[in-house]
Amino acid sequence: MTDFGGGFGGGGVWGGMDLNLRSGGGCAGFQGWNVPTVDKVMVEERAESFRKRSVKGESKLAGLRMAVSMMDLTTLEGMDTPGKVRHLCAKAVEPMEARYGCPRCAAVCVYPNFVQVAKALTEGSGVKVASVATAFPSGQSPLKGRLAEVRYAVGEGADEIDMVIDRGAFLAGEHGRVFDEIAAVREACGEAHLKVILETGELRTYDNVRVASEIAMRAGGHFIKTSTGKVSPAATLPVTLVMLEAIRDFYYATGRMIGMKPAGGIRSSKEALQYLVMVKETLGSAWLSPEWFRFGASSLLTDVNRQLAKMEDGFYQRSEEMSLA
Repeated sequence: MTDFGGGFGGGGVWGGMDLNLRSGGGCAGFQGWNVPTVDKVMVEERAESFRKRSVKGESKLAGLRMAVSMMDLTTLEGMDTPGKVRHLCAKAVEPMEARYGCPRCAAVCVYPNFVQVAKALTEGSGVKVASVATAFPSGQSPLKGRLAEVRYAVGEGADEIDMVIDRGAFLAGEHGRVFDEIAAVREACGEAHLKVILETGELRTYDNVRVASEIAMRAGGHFIKTSTGKVSPAATLPVTLVMLEAIRDFYYATGRMIGMKPAGGIRSSKEALQYLVMVKETLGSAWLSPEWFRFGASSLLTDVNRQLAKMEDGFYQRSEEMSLA
């Protein structure tokens, strides 16, 4: 089991961690940055408190619709086909029958070779096309090849790139190398937005998650993202809270807003509402927008659809009656 420990006891933040940012110069401007350590007990207690919140009535309805507008629907399997991508795009553009007042999803996320297909199917809808790159999901290939993959996806029309960091380099303490690679990917993205996937399930500690978040933001990422969805644990409330607090502190220090995307393992409407409450109470209402917060959870859409239909029709539809994303 992954040990998300490493925090210091007591209340609030105690001490700090110095980043090892020695590199070829790309991150020289951040030498000496001190990253707060994470109080494991307090993070987990606060995260648990969001499970006890009750959202009902019109607030629940608004929250569920907001959650749909923030979803990135994803298909990232070896058996992906143009037909599967076509179905995914149709669900993103029209998640439910119009009578339910359900908004479109934020984006679809596909492999680079399906970007053109997805762009054609979402044209004029406002749904973004994201593509994974940088040797997803491992990140274990030469940087030259990873950058070429990013440029290819952008050239095919990708609006957003979801990259993975080299966790091996990070865990070996090569923070400067991780920084420089993210910065190089950011440059290769051009006008496309960059989401940096930390793969928190492999980072072992909350402190590592906090450090990786700091590096990703300072290297130019537009979003930080928990997971690829291929590793367990993926998104959790405590890990997401650590990342949200890193975003908050970065905003206070720089004035720059960074987006957040928990991905993997969020399956129920109740969980989605818990995440939205946590975002509002940690970062404020400005982040309650698809521009700054996303869910990477395709299976979540089915449950949200069932809840919206229940609130409109007064009864639950069976899962098999709902079109799967």
